[in-house]
Amino acid sequence: MKKAVYQPTVRAVANAKPGLINLLVVSFLLAALVCTETDCTAQPAPKVTLLALSKANHTLAIVDPVTLKVIARVPVGSDPHEVIASSDGKTAYVTIYGGGSLYELNVIDLVAQKPLVNIDTRPLFGPHGITFVDGKAWFTAEGSKAIGRYDPITGKLDWSMGTGQDRTHMIYVTNDAKRIYTTNVASGTVSILVDSLMQPAGFAPPGAKPHADWIQTVIPVSKGSEGFDVSPDGRELWTAASDDGMISIIDPNGMKLITKIDAKVLGANRLKFTPDGKRVLITSLRTGDLFVYDAATRREIKRISTGRGAAGILMDLDGSRAFIGCSADNYVAVIDLKTLEVVSHLDVGGVPDGLAWAVRP
Repeated sequence: MKKAVYQPTVRAVANAKPGLINLLVVSFLLAALVCTETDCTAQPAPKVTLLALSKANHTLAIVDPVTLKVIARVPVGSDPHEVIASSDGKTAYVTIYGGGSLYELNVIDLVAQKPLVNIDTRPLFGPHGITFVDGKAWFTAEGSKAIGRYDPITGKLDWSMGTGQDRTHMIYVTNDAKRIYTTNVASGTVSILVDSLMQPAGFAPPGAKPHADWIQTVIPVSKGSEGFDVSPDGRELWTAASDDGMISIIDPNGMKLITKIDAKVLGANRLKFTPDGKRVLITSLRTGDLFVYDAATRREIKRISTGRGAAGILMDLDGSRAFIGCSADNYVAVIDLKTLEVVSHLDVGGVPDGLAWAVRP
């Protein structure tokens, strides 16, 4: 904390009458405690901020992506794994996972930089992957083999659907909220859920709206397939498997496996397309390597050592940098995507993992 904060109090103690010293000392200690609990270094956030979870510290760091300085640290629940921001950049949602046993979404006010409310997701256990689409937070519930959806307007879970697959882990929802993709780690599958409007003939009264019926297609890939992403043009879904290091490429519209690449990305954890769709980044939690692939030729361009274990991936909106949550090394590595070199490290707390952008108008 800044020295100036305490100087007036220190002088007051030095000049005070003996009978007042105890009271001033108590006031000094209370002020220090309040600052420790609320992080007095918190500052007004810029319009674009990087959000980073620390699983060890149980905090959400709000970071200025230009200066790479932590603006504030907000407490969250035990075992936070993934984070996403609302479309207006004012609210963050954090999944509290517990290996599939816990049942909370933590809601964070990013403007006031403080916790708002904890959402009990039961009977959906083990929320993990999360995204924000169509004004709602969509999340996987690994412990319940399901997907759930939270509506911030009503403050309630308003929809869920089972996948029947083991360890439904990461999630992607298309912008029109008509398709949902998940990886199911232990089953070694990808689920594609499509919203098909159905109205049984003769059962709907005049003027009634058809209800949404979600149809699931399950596509076998490799066991351990966890991190995945959809190309910006929506034509390909890539996922990498930690068990055998294979990359599986799916046609999400045709709902079929196109090919597999024996990439040997053992320990694969997360996978992301660059914003222009030309490259694919894959992290390995086992080796700490960042694998860079050419999306068109499907060949490895470079392998970058980021440390002992690489997890979450986030890229600048302009595609100039990548941020890699290096859980085993307790830092976020910053990669220059032009030179493909590590250019900086960022301390957001112990065991960093989930990363996201918050963009305010």
